Amino acid sequence: MAVENNKILLVEDDQNFGDVLRSYLEMHDYNVTLATDGAEGWDTFRKGKFDLCILDVMMPKKDGFTLGKDIRERDADMPIIFLTAKTMKDDVVKGFKIGADDYITKPFNSEELLLRIQAILKRTQPKPDPRDQIRDFEIGKFHFDSQLRILTFDKGGADEQKSKLSPKEAQLLRLFALNMNDILPRSEALTKIWQDDNYFTARSMDVFVTKLRKYLSLDNNIEIINIHGNGFQLLVKSESEA
Repeated sequence: MAVENNKILLVEDDQNFGDVLRSYLEMHDYNVTLATDGAEGWDTFRKGKFDLCILDVMMPKKDGFTLGKDIRERDADMPIIFLTAKTMKDDVVKGFKIGADDYITKPFNSEELLLRIQAILKRTQPKPDPRDQIRDFEIGKFHFDSQLRILTFDKGGADEQKSKLSPKEAQLLRLFALNMNDILPRSEALTKIWQDDNYFTARSMDVFVTKLRKYLSLDNNIEIINIHGNGFQLLVKSESEA
């Protein structure tokens, strides 16, 4: 059974065969995007986010091997399966030299392809991080419920001040809390929260860091500092250090 977010890019120039294969994989809970030539496949890959690519070898505009090489240069870890009607040994070798995870010759048994996909995804997808189960954080005089997105400041006694964070504010603060007093690389935050690391998402992140600084300014022992050329650090001093 596929995980809900398993997204497959299928690049196949035979429209009928591509439609049949896409429908079969969707029946097994995969989210499949079909492109019908190599150039369209490359454009689709650059704009999307996928867990695995299935590439036909013989295609117009850009053949599967060239497309696979381009994909490998952009994402060295992207799983790739090549499909071909050829049985020549040198084509198989060429595919594996490019970095193919598997190679299957047409015609093939659909169930066999499904099992190969499942095996590759099981091997290549990252193992769950136990830290993903952590919901509550103590940050200086703050308590942060990352699931409810509530940041509570303890003023002392029975007084509390609560703030409801936006989803991205909460995601970013959670990453800071998981890396408290350590450097949080900018690229890690951008990839995990914005799914992209470019100029515009970096500027967006800076805005959210400023918002978090404002929330946390109630505690003088907390500071988010810039680490030039690397990222940020949520620095929380103990009472003895203050």
